Amino acid sequence: MATTGARPAAPAGPQHEALSSASLAASLLRRTAVLLLTLVVSTAVLVAAWYLLLELLDVDPFVGKRPADVYEYLVRDEDAAANREEILSLLATTLAHSTTGFVAGLAGALAVASLFTLLRPLEFAFMPLAMLLRSVPLVAMAPLIGSISGRGLAGAATIGGIVVFFPVLVNTALGLRSASPQAVDLVRVNGGSRLTALRKVALPSALPNLFAAVRISVPGAVIGAMLYEWLFSGTGLGAEIFRANSQVQYSKLWAIVVVVTFSTIVLYTLVSVLETLVLARWGPDAGRR
Repeated sequence: MATTGARPAAPAGPQHEALSSASLAASLLRRTAVLLLTLVVSTAVLVAAWYLLLELLDVDPFVGKRPADVYEYLVRDEDAAANREEILSLLATTLAHSTTGFVAGLAGALAVASLFTLLRPLEFAFMPLAMLLRSVPLVAMAPLIGSISGRGLAGAATIGGIVVFFPVLVNTALGLRSASPQAVDLVRVNGGSRLTALRKVALPSALPNLFAAVRISVPGAVIGAMLYEWLFSGTGLGAEIFRANSQVQYSKLWAIVVVVTFSTIVLYTLVSVLETLVLARWGPDAGRR
């Protein structure tokens, strides 16, 4: 008589792995398409809101330039090529300053959040102090920061880094604390150190929080760089936007605002795409199971 029972599962082979890879690639493609569509829709909404707001408030066209005016300045005007070259050159300087501040703030926040996780008393002692410093307006601290760090890259790293440091610190510390206690205990029982538990469990579990903080910090890094340029270096879009305003060059002023805003949206979208790729590799529940 034939025996009945559960049929053993077939081992996963190359075909199964190829199917999983194809499914993952299709999911990434869909998410990336959604992000790019969001970029296009956001740009269209901003342009429409810009035009409607100026019309509703009846702002003088000499001061409040419309989308068509900026397009004329950057694309169709006889000096459009020179205008684009100047603004893009200034944008490159601002993005370099933004990157310096962003990297400095991100590295500092990750280091401090990791220390808070390894040595919990440090978090209880210094997190309230960090939040107190965060409440001080950056403009009020900027002269002191400039006198200490100078006008070079150290100044850009300090001012931009402060803008990035606090949101990344708070969100990353929260993410590190969300690691599964069972997973941490498993690492410790098998001879792993606190540093091993941090690397294998806590950091992967903090990835969603970390990327959320990074998305918030990208526009902040640009703002910090422009503040540094306005107050100290006299270079980049941060200084040029105030020069254009004082010289009544309103077309250039609005063009700078448009370029900065669009660049920030693009950077935000790129971070979102990177987040999708990383979380597809690690999973949103990495380190928690």
